[in-house]
Amino acid sequence: MAEIKKRSGCPVSSSLDIWGDKWSLLIVRDLMYAKACTYGDFLKSEEKIATNILASRLQTLEAAGIISRSEHPDSKLKVLYRLTEKGIDLLPVMMEIYLWGDKYFKLSDTHKAFLQEVKKDKEGFTKNLKQKLKKAI
Repeated sequence: MAEIKKRSGCPVSSSLDIWGDKWSLLIVRDLMYAKACTYGDFLKSEEKIATNILASRLQTLEAAGIISRSEHPDSKLKVLYRLTEKGIDLLPVMMEIYLWGDKYFKLSDTHKAFLQEVKKDKEGFTKNLKQKLKKAI
């Protein structure tokens, strides 16, 4: 895997070098909800990522230690992707992005329902989801 080049020593800039593109956090989002995904699962998301972009982002996220890949238990032709502990640590960031988006954008009913649960007890929700994700590692 290629080394990720950093533009500076700034933590915001260094983080954006890994997941600051248009697609990487959507891949992380899908893994947070599904816990594990195949390449085909990512292609089915409503954002319609192109296959070449998906392959590139998966490589970058794996090289950065955000995701891991393993053999699929049901098919030798498929690979299963999961968040690593480093990837799971993005959960609070994702929650804040969701809440920010809720403030400024019209959301789908699914996302509204999700955010209702988050807003009831954001800290508890985040802690519970983190524990579930860690069990899936």
